[in-house]
Amino acid sequence: SGFNSIGHMDTMSRGRHQIGHYKEGEEFIQNVFHVLSQIFTGKEKSNLAICWLQYEISKVIQCLQAKKKKKLKAQGRKSKKLAKNFLKAPDNRNNLSLWKLYAYLEWLLGNTDDSRKVFDTALCTAGTGGLKSAQLCSLSLLYAQLEVELLESIEGAVMSRAVHILTKLTENGPYVPYSGQVLPVNVLKARKTYEHALQDYLSKTPVSDQDQVKDTDQLVNLVGCYALFQYLTVGIDAAVLIYTQASEKLEVSVSQKSENTGENFGILNFPTALEAVTLLHTNLLRFHMKISVYPLNPLREALTEALKRYPSNQSLWRSYIHIQRKSHSASKARRFFDSVTRSTNSLEPWLFAVQAEQMRKKLTEKVQRADVGEIHCTIPETGLTNRIVALFEHAVQSENGTHCPLLWRMYLNFMV
Repeated sequence: SGFNSIGHMDTMSRGRHQIGHYKEGEEFIQNVFHVLSQIFTGKEKSNLAICWLQYEISKVIQCLQAKKKKKLKAQGRKSKKLAKNFLKAPDNRNNLSLWKLYAYLEWLLGNTDDSRKVFDTALCTAGTGGLKSAQLCSLSLLYAQLEVELLESIEGAVMSRAVHILTKLTENGPYVPYSGQVLPVNVLKARKTYEHALQDYLSKTPVSDQDQVKDTDQLVNLVGCYALFQYLTVGIDAAVLIYTQASEKLEVSVSQKSENTGENFGILNFPTALEAVTLLHTNLLRFHMKISVYPLNPLREALTEALKRYPSNQSLWRSYIHIQRKSHSASKARRFFDSVTRSTNSLEPWLFAVQAEQMRKKLTEKVQRADVGEIHCTIPETGLTNRIVALFEHAVQSENGTHCPLLWRMYLNFMV
């Protein structure tokens, strides 16, 4: 986890230019994909197609973040062509994971209507597995999440396309595209179905390792769909309640497994389910705070609890830094970073602690530099510089830090 895949060094910015994909690295990755796609067959080939498409989507996201419109257009054309070629292959026609990625790609490129058509087509051809089908749940969850992000407020969301998608999922019948309204009676039925499905999953004891993996994936998707459904039809508190119930149950499963067996397959899978549920929970809170007035504390508590347990989860750290930027007191965040770096070997806490301080330094410098020719120094800035150097020093002395090229590059970059 020291540095990103070949062809990337996107953590550094050189002046105004973001360093993106290097040509040689990019060619190497494309060659690997081409060679492997000729060797693999069947399931492996489909999985490779999924990885390849995910990689293409990461490049599209990078263009979006760098706001490069020309590059985005070219990249979008290439990625769409690749996705369509994958879906033409007879083995992939019913592969919902590929359909899901293709629809997501269209959405990212700003083609909302095309993306909806792809989602609807995929849901119509997916059959009638309902809540029992993990892929169908995952597809519906992404579709609903993207639709929710378009909402400007939670009022009147009961009639939205997202509620229609989540309601149809529970009906076990063929999918019917959204026509502009959702019947209240269907909403009530869907709520009951979700409730029973969640209870069944939480009280179920898996038979084999294979079932265990399947069930945990399915449980995460189910919890995500149910919580989002409750959020849109009842409110934020109802959604948080479901995340809390699921997390408590998963925590009990984790502790029982470790007591009984010490080293059991369940330990490998349950924490990942718990981590995924936590991520859904914090993301929903962040979204809700964006569109309405809501206290910061529940989100801060959820994040600090989660990060103590999963110190190497980058998405959680990003959210944590994002909310800490809003507070003017840095001491709480610094104490938290300090306690996490002491209790874990993972490098992420160090990297994010450095990033948080660098953001703070940027902010103070912005305040100090007035438009007048000279610099008015209002806050002595040396404290932050020394603090960042100290963080780098401690980080490169840790066992993993010594061997992390990214960390050394960041340190050199900062000293320059």
